Amino acid sequence: QVQLVESGGGLVQAGGSLRLSCSASGRIVSINDMGWYRQAPGKQRELVAAITSGGTTNYADSVKGRFTISRDNAKNTVYLQMNSLKPEDTAVYYCNAKITRWNALGLNDYTYWGQGTQVTVSS
Repeated sequence: QVQLVESGGGLVQAGGSLRLSCSASGRIVSINDMGWYRQAPGKQRELVAAITSGGTTNYADSVKGRFTISRDNAKNTVYLQMNSLKPEDTAVYYCNAKITRWNALGLNDYTYWGQGTQVTVSS
């Protein structure tokens, strides 16, 4: 009933930029926190950046000063602007959203994930 669709990944040289987008659709009452995670081969999924519904942001130390998370609440969309990319940023990036929606029991909160988008940074 709720879907997160990501776009914007690709191949870029070190020092380059990419912008990821993630749009939520479906029977949504409200979207609370949204965020981006990434998972490199052989590593655990890690938080990259998060943003609350009020716009408060949080970043992993490894991306501070290079990445910027933002959201457009009217479009149910979160963005990740990635600048000064490094080869170690190579990973599959996943969108995450905590969404309130109705079910048979009333209003409930759910966590949803996007399908992932590959970001590859060449040296």
